[in-house]
This record gives sequence, C-alpha cells and structure tokens, in this order.
Amino acid sequence: MLIAVISGFIFALVIPMIMGKLKGKSTIWVALLPFSIFGFFLSKLPILLAGDTIKASYQWVPSIGINLDFHLDGLSFLFVLLISGIGTLVFVYTSSYLKGHQYLDRFYAYLSMFMASMLGLVLSDNIYALFIFWELTSISSFFLIGFNNDNPDSRKSAITALAITGFGGLFLMAAMVGLGQITGTSQISALIPLTDSIQSHELYGWVLVFLFIAAFTKSAQFPFHFWLPGAMKAPTPVSTYLHSATMVKAGIYLLARFTPVLGNHEWWNSTLIIVGAITMTYAAIHALFRLDLKGILAYSTISALGILVFLIGLGTKDALLAAAVFILVHALYKATLFLVTGIIDHETGTRDIRQLGGLNKVMLPVGIAAILAAISNAGIPPSFGFVGKDLIYEATLGMGDIAWLLTGLAIITNAALLFAGFLAGIKPFVGKLPEKYQKLHLPSPAMYVPPMLLGVLGILFGLAPGLIEGGIIKPVVQSITGNSPDFHLKLWHGFNLILLLSAITIGSGIALYFLLKPSEGLLAKVAKFENISPHTIINKIADGFVGLSRVWTKFFQNGYLRFYLITILSFLCILLAYRFFTGVELYLDTSKLSDVTFYEAVVVVIMATAIFFTVFSNSRLTAVASLGVVGYSFCMIFLFYSAPDLAMTQFSIDTLTVILFVLVLYNLPRYLVLPDNNDKIRDGLLALVFGGLISVLTLEVMNESVTKEISEYYAKNAYILGKGKNVVNVILVDFRGFDTIVEITVLAIAAIGVFGLLKLHLKSTEKE
Repeated sequence: MLIAVISGFIFALVIPMIMGKLKGKSTIWVALLPFSIFGFFLSKLPILLAGDTIKASYQWVPSIGINLDFHLDGLSFLFVLLISGIGTLVFVYTSSYLKGHQYLDRFYAYLSMFMASMLGLVLSDNIYALFIFWELTSISSFFLIGFNNDNPDSRKSAITALAITGFGGLFLMAAMVGLGQITGTSQISALIPLTDSIQSHELYGWVLVFLFIAAFTKSAQFPFHFWLPGAMKAPTPVSTYLHSATMVKAGIYLLARFTPVLGNHEWWNSTLIIVGAITMTYAAIHALFRLDLKGILAYSTISALGILVFLIGLGTKDALLAAAVFILVHALYKATLFLVTGIIDHETGTRDIRQLGGLNKVMLPVGIAAILAAISNAGIPPSFGFVGKDLIYEATLGMGDIAWLLTGLAIITNAALLFAGFLAGIKPFVGKLPEKYQKLHLPSPAMYVPPMLLGVLGILFGLAPGLIEGGIIKPVVQSITGNSPDFHLKLWHGFNLILLLSAITIGSGIALYFLLKPSEGLLAKVAKFENISPHTIINKIADGFVGLSRVWTKFFQNGYLRFYLITILSFLCILLAYRFFTGVELYLDTSKLSDVTFYEAVVVVIMATAIFFTVFSNSRLTAVASLGVVGYSFCMIFLFYSAPDLAMTQFSIDTLTVILFVLVLYNLPRYLVLPDNNDKIRDGLLALVFGGLISVLTLEVMNESVTKEISEYYAKNAYILGKGKNVVNVILVDFRGFDTIVEITVLAIAAIGVFGLLKLHLKSTEKE
C-alpha cells in the first residue's frame, strides 16, 4: 500500500522530465499509473469478501506516535476504487482535453500529487498521518484550481479554497491531537474499543467541534460552501476529479471513519442532521437559478454532500447503508456530467444553458452519456440512482416523530436535484440545434468514452445491484457500523410508500423542469440576498481582519527602532511583573557579602562607572566604548569564576561589536541629538523597571533547586561518545550539531544577503 501511495508523489516529480523528452507525443499512457493502482486494489477484493482487512505499518517518528500505518477495509476500499478508477478516466480525458497545452506536464504532476494525497488520506490508520495527507490534498488542490494562473479569477478561487480548507485543517490537527491525548494511541483502528472513554471525556465536545469544522470546510457544508462554486474556474478534469468524486468527499470520509468512535451521540447526530439538512436544501434550491453548467453542477454537488452528511447524522443502519450507496451513485453520475460539460465547453466555447440545445445531432455518444447520468441523478428506474433514492427515503421514514419533516426535506432536495440534472444532462442535447453549432464534430474518443463508461455503470449497477452489494457496499457498512450487515440491494421493492415518494419526487422534478425556465431575472432575484449570504459575511469578516491588521501594523511597525524596543521591553515588563506578583522567593544571603574579593568589587565599580558614561554621554563613540568596558568587566567576572571559555567568547563578541559599531557610527555626527525630558523620564523608568524585574527573576532562579542530570550526562559522555575533552565544544559540534549547522546556515544566508545589498549599492552608486 505504501508503494501505491508514494508512486503518485514520485510520478509527480518525474513526469515533467519524461514529457519534456516526448514533446508532441500522445499522453494517454500517463493513465497507466492510476489504472495500475486500481488493478492492485481490485485484486484485494477476495480478502474483503472473506470479511478480513489488510494492515501495513512503517515507522516514521515512533517516539511521538507518527507512523505510516495503513488499513484497507470496506470504507477505504470504496474510496481507493473511486480515486484510482475515476482518476484513470480523468487522466485519459485530460490527454485530449488539454492536448498541446504548454503546461500539460505540470498539470499531470499536480493531478498525480493530489491522487497520492487522497490515497494516503483514505488508507491512513494513524491520526497524524491522516492530518498530513489531508493538508497535502489542500495544497495540491490549490495548484489545480489555480492552474490557469494568468486568470485573476482562478488565482482568487484557488486562494479562497486554500484558505477555507486550510482553516479547517488547523482544526483537524487540534481534533487529532485531542484524540491522542484522550486515548494515548495514534492508531485509528485502536480507537474503536475506547469509544465509551472518549465520549465520557471532558475534551469530547471540543474534539467534535474541531472535527466538524474540518469536515464541513473540506466538504463545502453551509456556511463554508461558497468556495466550491468559485473553484469551478479550474479546468474541467479538476472539477470532475476534485469536486465530484474525491476531494470534497474527504470530509464525508472523515465523518464516516470516525462514526464508530465519536458517533451515536446526541451532539454528533443532531449537529450533522441540522447542518446536512440546511446544506442539501439550500444548495439544491440555489441550483434552480444558475445559468452556467458548472455553476449548476457545483451547487448540486454541495447539495449531494449535504445529503451524505445528513445520512451520517441519522446514524441508523438504513441511513449508513443509504450513505454508502449514495457515495458511489453520486460519484458516477456527477463525474459523467462534469466530463460532458467539459466537452460542451471545449467544442462550443460556452457553458450558458440558454445557448445550448440539440447537440445530440452532432455529438450523439456524448448526449447518451449525459442522459444516462441525468437519469441516475434523477433516481429514475432502472438507474442506480433510483436504488440510492429509495434507500434515502427508507432511512428518513424510520426516524420516528420527525420522519415527516426529514422526508419532506429529502423530497424537496431530490426534486430540485432532478431539475438541475436535467438542465445539465438533457437540455443541451435535445431540441433544435443552433445554426452556429451545425459544424461541430464529435471530440476524440479519449474525451467521450470516459463519461460514456461512467454513465453505463450508473445504469448497470441499477439493473444488477448484486454486482457491488457483497464486494463494495457490505464491507463499507461493516466498516462504519462494526457489525456484519444483513441486507440485499434490489431495484424493485414492490408497491409501497417509498415508491409513492419516489414518484412524487420524479413528478415534481419533471414539472419544475418544464415550468421553470432559468433566466437573468431569476438569477437577479437570488442576487438580492447576496448581502446576507455566508460568502459576503465571511468576506466582510476577512476585510475586518485586514483593516485591523493595517491599524495594528501601522501602530506597532511604525519604522522607529526606539518604539520597537520600548514595545518589547514593556511587554516583557508586564510578563515579569505578573510572575513577580504571583509569588517570588528572593534569594539573598547577606552573610556571604564578606566573601566578595577586592578584585570583584573593583570590577563592579568599573562596570557601574561605564554604565553611567553610557547613559549620560553626549557622544556616540563614547557610549559605544563604555558599553565595551561593561562587556569586558563581565569577561573578568567569568575569569574569576573559572569560566575561561565564556570569558574568551564574551571578549571576542564585545570586541567585534565595538568595532562594528564604531565603523557604522563613524560617519554620523559626533554628538547625539538628545531626547527631551519626557522621553528621558520614560526611558529611565522603563530601564529601571525592566532591570529591577530581571534582577528579581535572577534571584528567584538562583533559589531554585538545580538539576544536574543533563550536565552530568554531557560530562560523562563528552569524551566517550564525542571523542573530545572540551565539553562545551562537544555539545556544540556533536550533541547539538544540527542546531549549530542551522545557526551557521542562518549566518551564512545573512552574510550573503548583506553582500548582495552592498553589491547592489555599489552598482547604483557607479551608475550615478
């Protein structure tokens, strides 16, 4: 499994080099990577059919519980098949859709990176590895959404998507850390037996909130849904892969994966039902008014994701079965419709639903694929969507007193989704063909075969649901519920209430399709509510943060070094004063004052005199020289207390500092421009307070018990392990070698930067 995951990252690195040598050649061979991964995981089907799962573990950072633990069970199996299977078709589709694009190699690299990240996410059995792959999906999707980086809208959409999903990623990290703290384990499969202790823990509520924010942002739930329609600025293969089959379902996967651990609780169920119901209804109604094909599909995708959250929130066996089926149903028909939309846009140059019609006359195979997908989307028999829709109604009808409300919302949502699916999948292909499209031709088979295959599967699985019942759906339900499920998927259940509800849905949706005509007027009516939409509200909050940042920056970063120093020292004074007033035991043994030697007293007097000259001198050079005297006085104290290494270090630093200051200040005026009396009083008080607090803190530190374990370890092992007799040198070079390397690197970079600035200054001077 590790090879399957990392192969995508390796491929992303080498594909630009390979394609650079194959300029002008066909790129359909790139699809061999996801196809191989699909075949590899499909070969594990017999193991899952036997009721077993597959685990693999590779140590990474075991000291803190971060390992590459992988677990292939029913839930992850469904997702890896979607990721690699639909990924194969998207790779094939891209070879024609972006044929000749100058950055096609880069696109494939981003796509491979995203595929590998998603595989790692759904296979991870480690909470920290899951978070890492989660963030990698956000980063790679940022590159894909902003692929057309010369388009300002694409760049803005990519940044918005990254900001929203990255924001959720921070909360996912908090949730995973919280689970680790509660349970003491980082293995996801090991959390299930600890469900009771997790749900009774005081951090359970916080873990839920953080996990919900992560899932809702990634899966575009209300009020975080607005990033997904904006992401439609990406090329169609991106919209197909990320926003129908994989990335947006990452949040759904997260909720399904942690249902056995965190679910079956009032907080869990109520939150998901409410958020899912709002999202599915809100987005489905919005889809009624869109004119752009991708906009229609975007809002219908949000609605479908809301349905999945809603079903997981219901939490019953019927609801979880419906969710498992609907994940596959939605992936098949939505990927088909996105691919078809890409073909329409590619051939006609428009996605405006009002300008399209009759395309069956010039693109019949594409039209057949679209109509099959629209039928499955509508839940019309004998499609797989019909099976999924019936399961949804069966789940809502079993919810007791609120069954009528939940079922009513489901009917409204499904009727609106039928309307949206007909707009995207049927309207462009029926009716009269506009004269300007008379000369259109069928695109390459690489473009229309993938949607045709997905559309046919949507019908095939409806006619014969047994094909996927035992190998895919049952293992998914077993992974979520923990029990061996007992059900049989059927296309026909006889005449009953569910069939009646299905007929009402289909009838209402078809009536909407014939009665409601999308127009600018309808869209303008919806736009009136834009000022109170989540998108506008969140944008205003973001603008408020930007305004606050500007005020904050203008106040604290005003360009005056004196102000910076005052701010830093004032803040430190507040912290130290708080520590002082919360209890400080002073260490001051006056009986040892008689032990002070004459030499030490003289050095202290010299130091005090030098400080006086530093503070009250009008000359910069005199102040710098006085500071040097203070530093040398410290060198003498180090020598008195048998610390020659520190003394030599201090001596070198003070000498170098004085020389540098003199060189810098040499060309400045000889005398200082002194501040007024108010500034003197302010600076003097701040210096006295800060110095006094530091002195008190020092006395407190001296009163603390000294732990010598570390120093004794270094003393004992410096020669044995580091082969050096100077303990300080061995610590710097061996025990803390990486720290030293980093420090040297920082200094080297700073030196290069200074050298570059000096060269730049010299060149500008020469030109003048």
